[in-house]
Amino acid sequence: MSRTRRPKQLTFPSGKARLFLFLALGLWAAPPLAAWGPTAHDIVSTWAIETLPLEMRGYFEAQRPFIIEHANDPDLWMDKDRYERKRHYIYMDKYGVFPFLGLPHDFKQSVQKYGSGRVNRDGVLPWQVGEYSLRLTTAFRDHNWGEVKLEASVLAHYVADAHDPLHVTQNFDGQLSGQIGLADRFEIRLLDRYSRFFILHPDDAVKIDDPTEYAFQTCLDSYAVLDSVILADLRSRQNLPDYTDDYFDRFYSQVGAAVMKAINEAAHDAGSYWYTAWLNAGKPTLPGR
Repeated sequence: MSRTRRPKQLTFPSGKARLFLFLALGLWAAPPLAAWGPTAHDIVSTWAIETLPLEMRGYFEAQRPFIIEHANDPDLWMDKDRYERKRHYIYMDKYGVFPFLGLPHDFKQSVQKYGSGRVNRDGVLPWQVGEYSLRLTTAFRDHNWGEVKLEASVLAHYVADAHDPLHVTQNFDGQLSGQIGLADRFEIRLLDRYSRFFILHPDDAVKIDDPTEYAFQTCLDSYAVLDSVILADLRSRQNLPDYTDDYFDRFYSQVGAAVMKAINEAAHDAGSYWYTAWLNAGKPTLPGR
């Protein structure tokens, strides 16, 4: 079975109003440092293994400690590689309004249309997913098992990032809507507090027809829930002096189901990318350990 995700046919307010506020106030914030925190990436990588067919699962089960250990490597790479940051996000609302039909999903066409500087500045996350899918395929084909487990771990990280609604928008930290710190509250603190209550049962891995296009559709799906996250954060803070325990209880009650869905789908997709790379490499026999 193979799958190609189609963008949801939804309409959302234009990001231009938020951008105007950003410019009027003269605010500036650096691009996002990281997406989901370590807790989320560990969960995604752990459950991705459970989605795999039996022919693959034994190998990945044996490599589970390594995969979890390296699940957050791409976030650490930002300290040494100044180009790493752009690989974790894409500002889709810099390309018009949902579903951003003016943005070519082919990287060369995007550069031709908008210029290399702008495309790289506004983030390359879905193309990064496609690139690592190819790298994992090559590692499988070459029987390079050391690279297989590392590329798989890193690929799962970028796939999880694509499921984060704050990593497909300019308003990645709530800075354009007066909600600075939203990324920490949504991506890290919420998971650290409530992930033990999550019901996780991702669907079995399937073959992905076009890894890069599938990543773009994932980003579109993530953008579709962005406004609900922003609104929930605003409502949860009402009549409270700070971001207290009451705030987080309110926030979780409004977005908890969406976060669980995102984590489940990220695990399914990570496993599907691993499975797809293995299939495209010719289904090599995996070592037992």
